[in-house]
This record gives sequence, C-alpha cells and structure tokens, in this order.
Amino acid sequence: MHRIMMFLSRLMAILGGLVLSALVILTCVSVLGRGINTFLHSDMIQNSMPDLAQTLLNTGVGPVLGDFELVEAGIAFAIFAFLPLCQITAGHASVDIFTSRFPPRINRLIQMIVEIVFAMVLILIAWRLYEGMVSKMKYNETTFLLQFPLWWAYAVSLVSAVLASCVGIYMAVVRVYEFLTMRTIVQSAEVEH
Repeated sequence: MHRIMMFLSRLMAILGGLVLSALVILTCVSVLGRGINTFLHSDMIQNSMPDLAQTLLNTGVGPVLGDFELVEAGIAFAIFAFLPLCQITAGHASVDIFTSRFPPRINRLIQMIVEIVFAMVLILIAWRLYEGMVSKMKYNETTFLLQFPLWWAYAVSLVSAVLASCVGIYMAVVRVYEFLTMRTIVQSAEVEH
C-alpha cells in the first residue's frame, strides 16, 4: 500500500512541477512581451523608427492574454499537487523544541494526533473544493479574459486534493497502528540543523 501511495504522490508532484515550470515560462514570456511592447511604444522608438516599431507591434508583441488567469489556476493546482508527497514524507514544517525531550510513546501520540487532524483538514478542503466546483458549474462562471469555465481549475485542484486526502487518511491509519504497536512503519523525515 505504501508503494502505491508513494508512487501516486510522486506522480502528482511531478505533474505539479511541470505545471509550475510551464507557469514560470508563461510569466517570463508575458513579462518580456510587455517590456518589448512598452519599448516599442516609447517616444524614442516612435520618433526614430516608427515604421519598424509599428511592424513589430502588428505581429502581436505584448503580454500573453489572460496570463494571470492561467497562473492563478495553475498555482492552485501545483499547491495541491505537492501536498500528497509532503504528507507521506512528513515534509511539513515542524517545531520540536519541547517534544524532543518527551518519551517516544508521547511523541508517537502527538504524531498520531497531528496526522488525524491533518487528514480531517485535507478531507474538509477536498469537500469544499468539490462544493466550489459544483457552484461554478451551476452558474457557468468563466474567467474574465479567456472565458474558460472556472470549474476546470477547481476540478484539477480537486483531483490533487482528493489524493492528498487519501494519503492523509493512509498516514493517519499508519500512525494509529504505530502508536498502538510501538513499531515504525513509515519513517518520519528528520532534519538536523
């Protein structure tokens, strides 16, 4: 079971990374296009080379239409895409100033409680994303510039959130079992500073 969850978590993280990389490229192209467009509209270029400037402007040099809409939807997906891997590898930030002095049984109890709460929060997020998606579908809401349906962004984020919820539930069950048996099934990520 752990291999399947880890495989799905890594796959989702890779997809999130690819989307994030595409968004970086999109943003760079859009900023570069906006800069070139501004430069071609400057008084210096308009006075010295108006025909060349107009020819280049006619090719459509400028920012990518709807870039912020695509970035908004893509970032939401990327955030949810990284959650499963972060959850299964215990990659969330933690402060253990006090807990490092506790006995192992107490630390396992704390870890179990945290995993259960986190699983419940992930389920809540997935449920609210689903409700939001249904609402966007019902009212046919679209983005302002590109006019793509908003529910699409909710749907791709929902897929990641559901996987994160499944991983959260799996990890909660693992931590309960570890607490009851005092055996380690999934090693926590420990970072030394």
